[in-house]
Amino acid sequence: MSIEIHNLRKSFGEKEVLKGIDFHFERGKINMIIGASGSGKSVMLKCLVGLHKPDMGEILYDGEDFLAADKKELKDIRKNIGMLFQGSALFDSFTVEENVAFPLRTFSKMKSAEIKDRVNFCLQRVNLEGVNALYPSEISGGMQKRVGIARAIAMNPKYLFVDEPNSGLDPLTASVIDKLIQELTYEYNMTTVVVSHDLNSVMNIGDKIMYLYHGLKEWEGSNKDIMYSGNENLDKFVFVSDLIKR
Repeated sequence: MSIEIHNLRKSFGEKEVLKGIDFHFERGKINMIIGASGSGKSVMLKCLVGLHKPDMGEILYDGEDFLAADKKELKDIRKNIGMLFQGSALFDSFTVEENVAFPLRTFSKMKSAEIKDRVNFCLQRVNLEGVNALYPSEISGGMQKRVGIARAIAMNPKYLFVDEPNSGLDPLTASVIDKLIQELTYEYNMTTVVVSHDLNSVMNIGDKIMYLYHGLKEWEGSNKDIMYSGNENLDKFVFVSDLIKR
């Protein structure tokens, strides 16, 4: 249950955003995409989940060509994808329970009682109990992120995509979210892909890291290797990020 990309290219008009990228996102690991604003991180994530269509290249889900898949094959792949958006993207008019239940009601044939059990299980798994009837506006930003994670894992996905999970969170809450993503990845042996600019997050949970620079993959390695990368652009990115946090 891994994802591979080969020679991935994407342009908008005359601006080439992704310039022929190869990478293997590994199963059971937190695969992080890092880089400065405008480096192509978000565009790559959107290509991976089908929100953008690349101009060239391959995206393989367990060897199956995502870009060449027919409707049935696409549906099968997408059923196995969980997504946590940057702003949690919860439905304001839905309760917490209704938000988590949404993919189950939309994509599964589960009965109401089964859906309720699954929702409760997912909320318990992210350490949220007794909030089923609350609305997103009634809970904190960190709790909203956890509801978003509960919704993302509701369908028991093989692949989990996470966009800037710590955006807008204080350091303590961000650490809680990081730990939760890490636990779920290992527990369910998912292929997790995280877009982040948070160096603390990278150093804490980055099993495999891709550094993008102006649409090119400049470096890949683990969080243990990043401080000794020898890549001048990556060193600048890490150093500046560290200075900002101080």
